[in-house]
Amino acid sequence: MRYQKLGNTDIDVSVIALGTWGLGGGSVWTDRDSTVEDTRNLLDSCREYGINYIDTAPVYGTGASEELLGRALKGRRQDFILQSKCSLNWRNEGGNFHYERDGYTVNNDTRAAAVKKDVEDSLRRMQTDYLDSVIVHYVCGSFPVEETVGALEDLVREGKIRTYGLSNSQPADLAAYRRVGGKVSVVQEFFSILSPFHGREYFEMCRKNNTVFQTYGVLEEGFLTSPAFLDKEFAKTDIRSRLPWVAPEKKEGLRRAFALWAPMCEEYHCSYAALVEAWALSQYDRMSLLVGMRRALSVEDTAKCLDIRLKAEDIKRMEEAVKAIQVAVLDK
Repeated sequence: MRYQKLGNTDIDVSVIALGTWGLGGGSVWTDRDSTVEDTRNLLDSCREYGINYIDTAPVYGTGASEELLGRALKGRRQDFILQSKCSLNWRNEGGNFHYERDGYTVNNDTRAAAVKKDVEDSLRRMQTDYLDSVIVHYVCGSFPVEETVGALEDLVREGKIRTYGLSNSQPADLAAYRRVGGKVSVVQEFFSILSPFHGREYFEMCRKNNTVFQTYGVLEEGFLTSPAFLDKEFAKTDIRSRLPWVAPEKKEGLRRAFALWAPMCEEYHCSYAALVEAWALSQYDRMSLLVGMRRALSVEDTAKCLDIRLKAEDIKRMEEAVKAIQVAVLDK
């Protein structure tokens, strides 16, 4: 495993981070309900391969992901760098409507009181007295940046969080947070070979501010793991049923890409997933690869991407293979 500092902090995080959206289950991830034992085994695998960075959020299963992690982390909280989020809640205490799902109305609220309450709720669900990092889940322009940063800095001083970051944001948001004294360590943004544009626009701002860029969606919720995945069907509420890659023309484009990538997998002795993850790591020198994993085998396979050094011509060929089906904007 390779490690790096989280922004300007002294926090050492593994380059690969465990994403736990899928642990939340519900109508968004309909193919498997994870148990505490599943989660413990998943954390065992992470420890075996040196992954110490865990990301979750209150809205992943409306508390389910955090609660599972809290129970699975008992007795070994100190072994992991734990990151959750704020700004999306279902307390009906104000904010902007964000979505309605599974009987809950989720609002986006970055006011100071909401940010602090979000963190308190996460601490309770995960049975811990501090979080290593808190991400503003969706940056919101309706409320003053100064107020949000003030709340986050208060939480740092109180020892409830160690650092913080942004997600679903723009480079201008990072600049705005920095202007008011925000010590943003990480930005967590969507980035994949099928939609790389927003990430690439962000890299220079991250580099300027010594900020880690944390990807999510690099495997497109499984669509970039293998040609066989393209034959799966999902419930209408499932996130995977709403992605562009379910359209026939996109699927055919992906099948052609897999055919072109197959010789590379043989050359680098890796899976399609590890090949795509290695591509992502090649794009920025302060990359954090956030991968949603629910099985030990996924952890083992993902760790292999760190051993792959893609040749420049192969990077170009990989990108050319999907150029015709790339999308500029992809909001999940």
